[in-house]
Amino acid sequence: MGGLGIPDSTRTGVADAHARPAAEIAAALGVDPARGLDAAEAAARLKACGPNLLRQRRAVPALRILASQFASPVVGLLAAAALLSLAWGDRVEALAIAAVLVINAAIGFTTEIRAVRSMEALRRLGAVITRVRRGGRAAGVPAETLVPGDIVVLESGDVVTADLRLVAASSLAADESTLTGESVPVDKSAAAVPPETPVAERAPMLFKGTAVTRGSATGIVTGTGMATELGRISALVEQAAPGRSPLERQLDRLAGHLIWVTIVLCAVIAGVGIASGGAPYLMIEAAIALAVAAIPEGLPIVATMALARGMWRMARQNALVERLAAVETLGATTLIMTDKTGTLTENRLEVSAAVPASGEALRTDGDIAPDPGLVDALMVVVLCNNAELGSEGRPASGDPVEVALLRAGAGAGLDRAALEARLPRIDTVPFDSETAMMATMHRDGDAVLTCVKGAPEAVLHHCTEIGGLGGDEPLDAAAREAWLERTADLAEEGLRVLAAAWKRGGDGPAYSDLVFLGLIGLSDPAREDVPAAIAACRRAGIRVAMLTGDHAVTARKVATAIGLAGPDADVIEGRTLKPVAEMTETERGRVLATDIFARVTPAHKLDLVALHQAQGQIVAMTGDGVNDAPALRQADIGVAMGLRGTQVAREAAAMVLTDDAFATIVHAVREGRVIFRNIQRFVTYLLSCNLSEILVVGLAVLSGLPLPLLPLQILFLNLVTDVFPAFALGAGAGDDDVMVLRPRRPGTPILTRSLWRMIVGTGLSITASTLAAFVIAHQVLEIGYERALTVSFLTLAFAQLWNVFNMRDPRSPMILNDITRNPFVWAALALCTALLLAVTFIPFLAEVLRLERPGAAAWGLIAVFSLLPLAAGQISKAVSAGRQAP
Repeated sequence: MGGLGIPDSTRTGVADAHARPAAEIAAALGVDPARGLDAAEAAARLKACGPNLLRQRRAVPALRILASQFASPVVGLLAAAALLSLAWGDRVEALAIAAVLVINAAIGFTTEIRAVRSMEALRRLGAVITRVRRGGRAAGVPAETLVPGDIVVLESGDVVTADLRLVAASSLAADESTLTGESVPVDKSAAAVPPETPVAERAPMLFKGTAVTRGSATGIVTGTGMATELGRISALVEQAAPGRSPLERQLDRLAGHLIWVTIVLCAVIAGVGIASGGAPYLMIEAAIALAVAAIPEGLPIVATMALARGMWRMARQNALVERLAAVETLGATTLIMTDKTGTLTENRLEVSAAVPASGEALRTDGDIAPDPGLVDALMVVVLCNNAELGSEGRPASGDPVEVALLRAGAGAGLDRAALEARLPRIDTVPFDSETAMMATMHRDGDAVLTCVKGAPEAVLHHCTEIGGLGGDEPLDAAAREAWLERTADLAEEGLRVLAAAWKRGGDGPAYSDLVFLGLIGLSDPAREDVPAAIAACRRAGIRVAMLTGDHAVTARKVATAIGLAGPDADVIEGRTLKPVAEMTETERGRVLATDIFARVTPAHKLDLVALHQAQGQIVAMTGDGVNDAPALRQADIGVAMGLRGTQVAREAAAMVLTDDAFATIVHAVREGRVIFRNIQRFVTYLLSCNLSEILVVGLAVLSGLPLPLLPLQILFLNLVTDVFPAFALGAGAGDDDVMVLRPRRPGTPILTRSLWRMIVGTGLSITASTLAAFVIAHQVLEIGYERALTVSFLTLAFAQLWNVFNMRDPRSPMILNDITRNPFVWAALALCTALLLAVTFIPFLAEVLRLERPGAAAWGLIAVFSLLPLAAGQISKAVSAGRQAP
């Protein structure tokens, strides 16, 4: 007993409740099932155990998110440059750098702030009224006030709000698909099962977050809040905190490299300049200019805007993305691990096969055309049925199996209301898990018609005849065995099989002297668009693996139907999966090579995702149930179904498919690949422009020339005229070949060797043109330093603008390509040209940037030398294309 006189088990739940008799559980929890807990006792336990709520995750404070925006080394370097400017009395420059920092922080804060809502979604599952026995009376209490030992009364349609050990059950079945992945309702009974029984097969237990689909029950609360199975899953969700995306990690590495390069360059050039007799103030100003030139301040802004535009395009294609970086991550995906129920299948049972007693097996697509040999069997399953199809906007209700049977009957022209008007029901024998059958009795004139459906082995055991178009015939042992073999064949195809039988006359027990009418097979059909989507993934070099809580036979059947694997594919069941640390190399290799996993738990899914990530895979996990949430959060990108998906799954995922179509993932993959290619282009563009700025300043200092660029001018170029063309590159629609290429290998850098060569080559050509224009203007034309400074500034600016056309693919045409067809490129060039003319001709702005109006000769220099890098780049593209040609 605990310190308050309350059983210790009430605090932690009864872990082995499924393996012990209900009476023993009641004694352990100190409750009489006939009376329930007294109000005072329930209140004491609630105080001791806490409310029946899942632990709510604390949202990250907004101030912490804001502070994190200033934690970057890039920000630190720019801040140092601003302080140096302030120290040397250049307030305008210091304020300009500070403004850049504020703008970047504002964008980052706006895009990153978000509350962690997973636990709130789980908590809402319990926000209902639950019927309990308190002090011998029935009462409705808020679900959060349930305590271990409460006696809960449930009927069909009720949501289970705590883990329960059944005391009594009548024809009980529960939908546990969101918890276990089991696609059909699970029959329940009060009989204990072995301790090692997996969660999906614990018949005497009902679990928080599931729903009763048939029958009624009384149960003892054995666990509340975090002590429930749902609570354990929520704990896994908390543990599976998502890491930074591959793109975020690569951008961080790139920024880090730029920091070190900048520090070294600044130190070397400033030191050489001072050692050569240069004025310390000028050398410090040059160092600041270099620091500003080396850092592409526009990079985070452009990356954010490009990803945000990708989010918008994905939303138009029914894929909603929560985290910006997730837009690109899916494009890098090498493995999609997907749930079966509700993702690859409809999560809707339908009749897909039937074997009438008088004929051959029939295959259907959910609707059965009237067949003379099957009409009697269909009439029986329609009459022996408690579900409702619904009408006028009302959804179907009842056991999903019975709903599917009603739909099949309706497809064959059998309406239950019309049948019952002719054959009114007079009695019912409810389904019982012991007999595995259900019977209804109907008035048929002066006689009684008994309709029976249930497990084939049970129904056949009570049949003495077999029905047929030519009349009933005796059913001997050999015929019965043959029908059991046909049942096994259907089950091997992943079908849930029912048998139908009847008898005329009300003599004897309901289940005696039956006439066998046939078998009906039900399945959860595959979604029509899935096979094509999986084929598209294969063409794109993406592997697809299926993880399901369903049986191995069903999993293999579905995998075969959708083209995921062949009929002999290896299937690994959850019960054989060891923890990753305990696997041998052979076992680990088998797991990594297998595409189908059956009877897996949430912990298994989490381990499988982590195992593949440890092998360097970029893993996308799709799912719709509570049981998928931990893996969705652990994966590089979690993809939840928006229509059928639970709120828990949607909140744990980084992407939600609003149409629940697996095919939408293919569109998202394409978009992700396009975005990464666009990111490569604008990063290449920005760095080539920044390299030219570094070299222009550095070479001028080393050669003893006056500074051809000032820090504030570089900052203007980086933040304004660089950003808009870069954003235009990031907004490109992409090429048609992105989905026939294999995903880039995990760890592949944003910038490849060829792109680095392009950055260096382009940077050198722009540098040479800019310095040449400056020297000619300053020393040949002798137009004065301020006007020569304007020439170098505008030459560099326009050369960088024309450089956008050098970002085309070498294999594309020079004139008509995805760069020249991009309307954003032309808009960016027009805007930047207008801004450059504004800061040149508007006196106030020109004074801030220390610019003067250039004359005709100066404009000639600017025009010629700004176009030379573009010509050099196009010649290089032509040479490269010639080398790539077959």
